Amino acid sequence: MDNALVEVVAANVAFVGSHFAMSHPLRAPMVKLLREGGFSFAYTLVSFATLYWVYAAFTKAPAGDLGGSGEAGWIIATVLTLPAMVLFAGSMAGNPALPTPAAAKQAMAEPKGVFRVTRHPMMWGFGLWALSHIVLWWSWRGVITALAMGILALVGAHLQDRKKREQMGDAWASWESQTSYWPKLDKLFSVGLLWWAIGLGLWLAISWAHGPLGGIEGGIWRWF
Repeated sequence: MDNALVEVVAANVAFVGSHFAMSHPLRAPMVKLLREGGFSFAYTLVSFATLYWVYAAFTKAPAGDLGGSGEAGWIIATVLTLPAMVLFAGSMAGNPALPTPAAAKQAMAEPKGVFRVTRHPMMWGFGLWALSHIVLWWSWRGVITALAMGILALVGAHLQDRKKREQMGDAWASWESQTSYWPKLDKLFSVGLLWWAIGLGLWLAISWAHGPLGGIEGGIWRWF
């Protein structure tokens, strides 16, 4: 394997591995040593440092070395990213997985919007985004990074359930009993027009930015 791609693998392993380690086995001892404020600072510092390494390694690796999956791949990727944006948009409101004083109350409430699809809409949004970039099969650097981010999101969501069960007790148990880890795709069209409108706006904006920022026209802008 090319040295640049070895670095891409190493950087992604560092980013994903540090997230898992600090979120789970190392969290309690780090909080005990550094207290909550110090832990948050250390977590943020390590996350940004390893994410920058991913970016730096990515830019040095070859682009377009897999040749791509053609028009079919672009169509599938474009379709996948729309529900990803809808799920992500809806995850920002009333999400008991986020660190908020209202988390327990939110977990005891009836699931609404994207939480009728899955209790981890943000993570599945990232997962679908990752899958769309794997489907494109454009470069090894893209496939490796997308796979790493998909693992971080979807394995992380599973591990988050266990952590939240310990932290929130009956509240999270109630939320789990009313929601699903795996997306119920038949519920996707009943999440509400607001989230579809916001998701559509994000989808159009981010896919447009793919051209000037990524150097490759993405989404519907590839054909318009």
